[in-house]
Amino acid sequence: MATVPQEAINELQALMDRVDEPLMRTFENIHQGYLKETLVRFLKAREGNVAKAHKMLLDCLKWRVQNEIDIILSKPIIPDDLYRAVRDSQLIGLSGYSKEGLPVYAIGVGLSTFDKASVHYYVQSHIQINEYRDRVILPSASKRYGRPITTCLKVLDMSGLRLSALSQIKLLTIISTVDDLNYPEKTNTYYIVNAPYVFSACWKVVKPLLQERTRKKVQVLPGCGRDDLLKIMDYSSLPHFCKGEGSGSGRHTSYGPENCYSLDHPFHQQLYSYIKEQSQRRQPIQPIKQGSFHVALPEAAAEGTEIAKTIESELQKFENGSGMPDSLDGLKINGE
Repeated sequence: MATVPQEAINELQALMDRVDEPLMRTFENIHQGYLKETLVRFLKAREGNVAKAHKMLLDCLKWRVQNEIDIILSKPIIPDDLYRAVRDSQLIGLSGYSKEGLPVYAIGVGLSTFDKASVHYYVQSHIQINEYRDRVILPSASKRYGRPITTCLKVLDMSGLRLSALSQIKLLTIISTVDDLNYPEKTNTYYIVNAPYVFSACWKVVKPLLQERTRKKVQVLPGCGRDDLLKIMDYSSLPHFCKGEGSGSGRHTSYGPENCYSLDHPFHQQLYSYIKEQSQRRQPIQPIKQGSFHVALPEAAAEGTEIAKTIESELQKFENGSGMPDSLDGLKINGE
């Protein structure tokens, strides 16, 4: 739904005004002073149904309290070598901001291997990036641009997407479910770039399974997407893998400091320093303990399970020898 009636917003706010501690405290961490925008997000996620949005929001608050999400930014992944390994295998970074001030996140879907640490470390890292976005990046952007900025853009690089992605579907479904249930409507648009044929085949069968509001957010761009993305952001904010003329991946270190996936990139340096500082504030005397911060892993909703099974089925077709070429040269998938 494009707009949410003010009446629904008022009704949900009245229900949330009755929430007691500690749920109210974690709710304040969610909305960061932008209460209306937060209520609208949850209402959109439940098609404007106040009762369903209220339940979703309460479930989210309970999840946060039970899993101590409010202090997850004080739980560094250590030692540094382990965190670097997580960063090298879970490719995500902040490349800049759109012309409207929205943070631009780059995600290396095709080349993320998720094979250097346990599932819990990857889930912890993902939630930390979400929380840093919501508590630091977005409030800072709102202050800089003088208006509420509560969502972001994501550029998904499909370079290197292979049949090996089959082994990652379970983890990706867990991460997607965490976002759907607890960080709804935080992404304005998903831009897909460098898409190989295997993605096109999966997209054709997955697209009809998505809710309409999600389908409308996805744009599949030709090649590396450079020309289209330059319409909404400056060159300096383009992800490193979009700065060439053709297609190409962004995992390798040849991009140097521009590689927003790298732990050496300013975004990740600031994020990791922030987490360590928060840890020292909470435990100034005790040494930081090694070990992942365990978050209860959610069960995927029916829609997510169906999508995962569909992707798995399509990839199995390729694995069984009925696949197609490995590139999208000359193939139109935009607007299908």
